[in-house]
Amino acid sequence: MDHRFFGKVDRSGSPRPGWSGPFWEDPRMSQAVNGPRKTSDTLHRLYAPIQGQLAEVESILRRELRSDHGRVDSLVKHGFRLGGKRLRPALVLLSAQACGGLGGQHPTLAAAMELIHTATLIHDDVLDEADLRRHLETVNARWDNEASILLGDYLVAAALCLASSVGDLTACREIGRATRIMCEGELRQVVGRGNHDLTEGDYIEIISGKTAELCACCCRLGAHYAGASDTTRGALGCYGMNLGIAFQMVDDLLDLLGDETTMGKSLGTDLVKQKTTLPLIRLLEVIDPPEREAVLAALADAGRDSRETLRPWLARTDALDYARRRAEDYVQLAVDQLELLPSTPARDALVGLARFVVAREN
Repeated sequence: MDHRFFGKVDRSGSPRPGWSGPFWEDPRMSQAVNGPRKTSDTLHRLYAPIQGQLAEVESILRRELRSDHGRVDSLVKHGFRLGGKRLRPALVLLSAQACGGLGGQHPTLAAAMELIHTATLIHDDVLDEADLRRHLETVNARWDNEASILLGDYLVAAALCLASSVGDLTACREIGRATRIMCEGELRQVVGRGNHDLTEGDYIEIISGKTAELCACCCRLGAHYAGASDTTRGALGCYGMNLGIAFQMVDDLLDLLGDETTMGKSLGTDLVKQKTTLPLIRLLEVIDPPEREAVLAALADAGRDSRETLRPWLARTDALDYARRRAEDYVQLAVDQLELLPSTPARDALVGLARFVVAREN
């Protein structure tokens, strides 16, 4: 992978049933725990420049996510409720507004990207055998793996249908390419389970595919359909890529440290599924050889209580702080890409979203 795409990085380490809208507007969710309330307030402020268009996105999603067959309709609507922050649609809309202006195609494309994202969440829950997301049962927990896989495929197909309606092939081509890269990243992680010799560079390549590519695609599409230049489109793509890398790094930290009640989803699944994430890479790099063997033995016998087992080792090293610093490095790289844009509320919101990524608690 050509890391120039992301910018130069210092590798030393310095530096709800019945609710069909986005979770941050669900009055029950905002009262459930402090984390979602704090998150909802932040997102409401950051999404202010695009509130009208986000409402249109929700309308498109409600229109698309329905079936004439009652049981299928229940399944599809449940999958819709598992969507969360609407970060991907916001990236499409804010990128467009920041570099030229929103057009009629943007809400449709934003909805398509949310469908792709929701499909990845549903498939991820199958891979991780997770039973909780957004304080609700996952599709695989409430139904089964077969229903989850088919629903994910259904959402991808719906996304491509939406993308094909905007008048040219660019959106379909970009979404198809991004989806292939995402699947490749996930496959690399699956076939690499239990390989604790992964380097930080390997890890960055995996998460840049499985997570960050979709964020980059959102930003490129928003810019393209706003008539942005190739330079601006490339810069926004780099912004999305770096933001997505930071987002996944924080996700991996929260999987080790987060509280399931606050986050509303199953945690500790990375350890159970033998995924080597950045805190573990750093931990294995800095501890003494005898301790390294003890950590590897603990990882080989990983279960739901593995987070507690590893915490003493993590606390004695800089592994957690290192991973957060690396996330902050990538956030700064993302923000740097926005310097060529004029100062507008939309650009400010993109900067704010990047800062939100490393400050979030869920």
